[in-house]
Amino acid sequence: MKTVLVRDLMLALTEYATVSDEATLYDAIVALDEAHAKSQGYYGHRAVLVYDSEHRVIGKLGLFDMLMALEDKYAQIGDLERLSGLGLSPHFVKSIFNNFSFWSRPLDEVCAEAAKLPVSDIMHILTENEYIDESANLDEAIHQLIMGQWQSLIVTRGDEIIGILKLSDIFEEVSNRIRSHSVTQSIEG
Repeated sequence: MKTVLVRDLMLALTEYATVSDEATLYDAIVALDEAHAKSQGYYGHRAVLVYDSEHRVIGKLGLFDMLMALEDKYAQIGDLERLSGLGLSPHFVKSIFNNFSFWSRPLDEVCAEAAKLPVSDIMHILTENEYIDESANLDEAIHQLIMGQWQSLIVTRGDEIIGILKLSDIFEEVSNRIRSHSVTQSIEG
């Protein structure tokens, strides 16, 4: 079977939802809506890439980032990613909710304010571990996604960003192979 490379599964940067670092959360949601309308894939887009004035991708705004931006009290807690790995009890999570008075304002009011938030204030700054070369094979990409718990990787060709590799696209490739293997076994058996 042919070795699958990252470039074989990636989505070109021109096909992905992007906004300027001067855009608002509202603008990012509109860009995501437009990308979903054009998308052929079952899983769709789950992030918006953010670029600077020189059109270089500098960050990513995922669905989780967008939801977290609605409640600024999450910043008071600290590193949520690290906390989530501690296996917090439901009682502890609820106590944080109550002690910090999370979500105490009406959701419509919160959303109206959040629409004006600059994406540069809420985007995720890309780390070195979120980049992968277009010529890397699927095994390496899967490993990198799992180890980083990423939803996507930024695909590069040298110093240039050329696309995005979505976890959902890798999952689709792997699940197709699993189904194919199962069918082959049924025919042979």
